Amino acid sequence: MASVSTKRKDTKLKLVRETLHGEPYEYYPLGKYIVAAPGVCGGRPTIKYHRLDAMHIIGFLEHGDSSKLIARNYRIPVAAVREAGELALLYDYEESYA
Repeated sequence: MASVSTKRKDTKLKLVRETLHGEPYEYYPLGKYIVAAPGVCGGRPTIKYHRLDAMHIIGFLEHGDSSKLIARNYRIPVAAVREAGELALLYDYEESYA
């Protein structure tokens, strides 16, 4: 099975355009909660509608913090934290920093 990062190169993601708080918000969905928004955190994967880098979430998970604790601390859905962890198994977040 090919990795998500490989699939992303082969499959063109569709840019989604929305209005958030009266301002345009554009992103490429990597999942339901994880997006790559040009101009937000350098276009690296983030939690949708937040300036919260997915690697930051992964760091907390790797240090043993629970998904519920992370979600509560950042006021995001637990499902978003879980999705960041699940995508980390498939998607090379580090590649997005290069």
